[in-house]
Amino acid sequence: MQYRTLGRTGIRVSPYALGALMFATSVGNPDPDDSARIIHRALDAGINFIDTADAYGDSEEVVGKALRGRRDDVLLATKVSRPMGQGTSRRWIMTEVENSLRRLQTDHIDLYQIHRLDPETDIEETLSALSDLIRSGKVRAIGSSNTPPSDIVEAQWVAERRGYERFRTEQPPYSILNRAIESEVLPIAQRYGMGVVTWGPLGQGLLTGRIRKGQETDVRRARMLGALNDEHRIEVVEQLIPLAAEAGLPLTHLAMAFTIAHPGVTSALLGARTMEQFEGLLAGIEVTLSDDILDRIDEIVPPGTDVGTLDQAYLPPALQRPHLRRRPLSERSAA
Repeated sequence: MQYRTLGRTGIRVSPYALGALMFATSVGNPDPDDSARIIHRALDAGINFIDTADAYGDSEEVVGKALRGRRDDVLLATKVSRPMGQGTSRRWIMTEVENSLRRLQTDHIDLYQIHRLDPETDIEETLSALSDLIRSGKVRAIGSSNTPPSDIVEAQWVAERRGYERFRTEQPPYSILNRAIESEVLPIAQRYGMGVVTWGPLGQGLLTGRIRKGQETDVRRARMLGALNDEHRIEVVEQLIPLAAEAGLPLTHLAMAFTIAHPGVTSALLGARTMEQFEGLLAGIEVTLSDDILDRIDEIVPPGTDVGTLDQAYLPPALQRPHLRRRPLSERSAA
């Protein structure tokens, strides 16, 4: 395993990290003991980075229990920021970090990330609280997630101007189907020396190759993730399947290797619900793509572009809340 430095933190991490969303018993593996076996298998294979969140059901509890006796073997990351309106306030951060420490059964969090910045909370308040956590020893480094480029830059400027600790990492979505971060997020992160931990390398399941054109998808999952019904995304997958075969790779391994080939990406999150799924992903962690294969991918999905819409992609508040883009009715009439 060739380890990489996480931004300028000095922390060395594996190029693939273990995403823990599927360890939540309510949405993923219902057996915590089975999830623990997956965690131990990942550590034994050299993966030393586990990422979870306070919003992932009981995932923190499952991870914390599994890491008993092996806490020092892993960079442990979690996230905070919900509910909106107080999720990135000092009060909520200081409350929730204690809850996460308790659930994870640890005295410190290696990487504490803001799940999504809250537009109703000043970034200075957020960074001030996070800086205090670092000074207290409860957190080693801080990061952001799903953050627009302008907000990444603003957070860096505020930290420098006010003398706060700065975000050392960013966690955006990235896959062959979703390459928009190549335009600004990755270059900005590189400019500021931030580590980038990407999620969704398998395109919400489309890049497993199990969903094909003309086939019916799992009804429950398709309702949850509309991207599984996106014909444009499925058409692109149909072009990638023969390319993977030509390279002698399963599509999953092609997709995984693509995400860590970019020099701005430190690590990519792998999420697996079962041991069988994880073993399948683990078999591809040593795959490296040639320039010819990467050129062919560029022809299918041009750099810096998205194919269709990612269900969990960031939407600016003004696109979600009508009152932010409409003057009050009383003010709309012409003078």
